Amino acid sequence: MNSLKTKLKDGWVKYESKIVLILGFILIAVISFEAGTLKGANFSQKPLIIEKSAASVAADGNMTAATPAQAQNLASEAKIDPTSTPALPQNCAFVGSKNSNKYHLLTCRYAKGIKAENRVCFSSQDEAQSKGYVADKNCIK
Repeated sequence: MNSLKTKLKDGWVKYESKIVLILGFILIAVISFEAGTLKGANFSQKPLIIEKSAASVAADGNMTAATPAQAQNLASEAKIDPTSTPALPQNCAFVGSKNSNKYHLLTCRYAKGIKAENRVCFSSQDEAQSKGYVADKNCIK
């Protein structure tokens, strides 16, 4: 028993500063964690939801000031499908962009990304190539 006491006493004397430093770090970490937990419990916020109603966009493309209730009523009356794309001519087998020299299949993801005002329709690959367009290697093999 005496031997154990002397070993503990010698160990404390030898490592006293390191033990106190480690205990200090642990104490600061616990206090910081608890303070954050207490602060977080008082800070509860509803999630931010941003809705852009199709009814709030005027025909000329400008945003109009509408209350959420008005926008909801207009949207439900209009029955607008945001995933629909403007209709293409029936003879449109390939599509290109005015801003590019490539043409794509209508089902290609790059073709779906072309804005309606920039679309150029082609009935065949020969027509597209005669107008200076080249086939997109991602869509047309």
